[in-house]
Amino acid sequence: MRSEAPALLPILRSQHLAEILTLLLLHPDSEYSITEVASKLGLPLTTVQREVTRLSGAQLIRERRVGRSRLVSADPASRYTRPLTELVTLAFGPRLVIGEEFRSLDAIAVAIYGSWAARYEGIAGRAPHDVDVLVIGEVARRYLYEAAERAEQRLGLPVNPVLCLLSRWFAASDPLIEQIRSAPIVWVAGDEPREGEG
Repeated sequence: MRSEAPALLPILRSQHLAEILTLLLLHPDSEYSITEVASKLGLPLTTVQREVTRLSGAQLIRERRVGRSRLVSADPASRYTRPLTELVTLAFGPRLVIGEEFRSLDAIAVAIYGSWAARYEGIAGRAPHDVDVLVIGEVARRYLYEAAERAEQRLGLPVNPVLCLLSRWFAASDPLIEQIRSAPIVWVAGDEPREGEG
């Protein structure tokens, strides 16, 4: 399966490369095995191996072997790390960061919609200036806005959360929900609720 250059940052070769860089650069103190990277990102192991070999060969990330395992991490000594981290944070960080910051809310599901989701799904257009987040479930607004504020601090982009009860998600007459459902959505915590489930 070939991955095209991502609409969010078309200077990168592929969406897979972007996702690997985002995971490693946004967690600079973490070290992952190749298998862990593939599992966390839902990518084929052979794709991750190939991209890691390229990144390591260009000294954009660190790689070390422990037994038969290849462990990879961000390389703080590389002169490219800081600017590359800024680029992937702006372009691809929302999927990772929103998932991490909103997952603790115990919502049914969390998704990104709007211009960021459209670019992520490959629809050409202007770079997003904010991140629209849909939270489905019963969540205290205080915690919702605290999660949004933490995500904003990490991303450097405004985060606009919308709280949606499950009944509203299934309502056929809600114009906002109809608009969200008819456009690209990137689920970052949980899966899209389906009637009759749960």
